[in-house]
Amino acid sequence: MATETRGEAAAKDEGKGKAQRKRTSPALFVRQIVAELRKVIWPTRRELITYTAAALVFVLIMLAIVSGLDWLLQRGVFWVFG
Repeated sequence: MATETRGEAAAKDEGKGKAQRKRTSPALFVRQIVAELRKVIWPTRRELITYTAAALVFVLIMLAIVSGLDWLLQRGVFWVFG
C-alpha cells in the first residue's frame, strides 16, 4: 500500500539532511487503484435512478427560485429607475 511505502521511506530517511522518497511503480499504482475500486459500494440501478431524479428535481427548484428572484429584482430596478 502507498501508506506503507511512505512509512518505510520516512523511517529510512530519518536523521538524514535531505529526505529521499521511494517512488511507486506504475504497475503498483494501478493495482492500488483496482484494490480501492473493489472497496466501493456501487449503487443499484434503482438507487441511481432515484438519486438522479432527486438531483434533477433539486436543480429545477433552484432554477425556479433564482429565475423568480431575478424577475422580481428586474421589475424593482425598472420601477425605481424607470
